[in-house]
Amino acid sequence: MYAVISTGGKQYRVTEGQQLDVELLGAGDDDAELDLTPVLVVDGDTVLSGGALSKASVKAKVVGQAKGPKITGFTYKNKSNQRRRWGHRQRYDTIEITGITKD
Repeated sequence: MYAVISTGGKQYRVTEGQQLDVELLGAGDDDAELDLTPVLVVDGDTVLSGGALSKASVKAKVVGQAKGPKITGFTYKNKSNQRRRWGHRQRYDTIEITGITKD
């Protein structure tokens, strides 16, 4: 059985016991329990989507935090001495899927 969840503006295909990095959820500390709403649940030949998902849920637990790769950028305008250097490093929550229920 697997499910497709939506969090942080992205969709992820998850199975029970899987760990993945998602954008910060604001859940607080480690070991926080989360209840994520699925977009799609597939169990063998049965596919649940739309209104049939009203009772389905995906349980997850926050395992820790992680940081993505450092991204650097540089912009300039020719002949005007205008330069700007910038950097960004995305922070993520690492979650573990503890259960997928369809009813």
